[in-house]
Amino acid sequence: MSKKVLIVSFNSPLSTLNIGSLRVRGLAKYLPEYNWEPAVLTVMSSGEPDARFRVIQTPFPGTVQSNIKQKLGLNPETPVGKQITFLKKIYSKEDFTILAKLAELFKTTLADILAYPDHHKKWYPCALDEGIKLLSSESFDAVISISPPPTCHLIARDLKRKFKIPWIADFRDLWSLNPYMGFSTIRRIIIDRYLEIKTLRLADALVTVSEPLAQELRTLHKGKPVYAITNGFDPDEVKEKPISKEFTITYTGNIYPGKRDPEPLFRAISELIAENQIKRECVKIRFYGGWDYCFYCYYWVEKDIRKYNLEGVVSLYPKVPREIALDKQRESQILLLLNWTDPKETGIYTGKLFEYLAAKRPILAVGGPRSVVTELLEETGAGVHPLNYEELKKVLLEFYNEYKTYGYVPYKGNEEKISKYSHREMARRFADVLNTVTER
Repeated sequence: MSKKVLIVSFNSPLSTLNIGSLRVRGLAKYLPEYNWEPAVLTVMSSGEPDARFRVIQTPFPGTVQSNIKQKLGLNPETPVGKQITFLKKIYSKEDFTILAKLAELFKTTLADILAYPDHHKKWYPCALDEGIKLLSSESFDAVISISPPPTCHLIARDLKRKFKIPWIADFRDLWSLNPYMGFSTIRRIIIDRYLEIKTLRLADALVTVSEPLAQELRTLHKGKPVYAITNGFDPDEVKEKPISKEFTITYTGNIYPGKRDPEPLFRAISELIAENQIKRECVKIRFYGGWDYCFYCYYWVEKDIRKYNLEGVVSLYPKVPREIALDKQRESQILLLLNWTDPKETGIYTGKLFEYLAAKRPILAVGGPRSVVTELLEETGAGVHPLNYEELKKVLLEFYNEYKTYGYVPYKGNEEKISKYSHREMARRFADVLNTVTER
């Protein structure tokens, strides 16, 4: 007999616009195979209704950022840096100026004050009211909350408190232990950490996406059961497509200059072209989307393109619908994965990695030390992670020589090992945790 679980997720399983929706979509789709019937409490989505998913949609008054933009008479959907001439000028300069750094500091300070506990805090009352109505009228066996944003955990905590229901708190990204939250270090290690510890005292179990991150949670939340369950890809999205004639290297997602940075790739390609080992006209490096994520990313990457004389080789495209992004991945010779360069972040898989596994094209991971990404690529044979610059040049030349020999770069992924990273397997492991906390 099936049990019922309520999943609290700001990201809707109906949405195809962002990577955050994929984890909840995988759970909504595959948990029923393991005798758990999910209902997802989420925000209104522009996505098409799906008869396979039970979705309870609630209003959302908007993020802190969008509300501030509206009060200033700006478009809430467009980054401030693209709407205010002064900011646009300072971010587009060749050097990242003192003024740009001050603008970023001001942005962080404003977020510290106004966005507590996060930018999505206005969803809390809407979702909590709907959750109380739902649990008052139906019997559920457990609750899962998926963050970010942490507001999801606050909602689930209050449902746990009121209805005495087992609660699993799931972290796609860590909370106060995540240095990339967009808040100051002081706020994160004092205010956010206090709230995190206080909130999660009521959780029956914690889940996150890798073993190194799980160990960080065990250290902070001593005695709390913590499980590592990776993200995954949807087996139904594994498709093949004719591969491009050019030596295409494709990246889909956000850029973080200095942290998730394509500059080493640009330098290597530029040198290989100058050394006549790669023909300039054959190479096409394509970036899709991600420019709205920070004020200055587009200008920073554009500057590096000029620095390495790669105009006409590297193209920066706007964000495209997810289905188009998947097609661009499937037709590419190489899929570019940009790792975090911070040595402390060796436990982070980017969500894009799992989409790339479904595309069945060779993955080239660039940046950062040996990490969980390195281990996954070695285990599955789906790609490589050069650990220094000379290795990167060597791997690029090997890929290019294969391309010249065969007309394409052969894919060498082990399908049996890759299947361990599917949404079906992810749902099975969540079902095991659900069974554990409900039996306890």
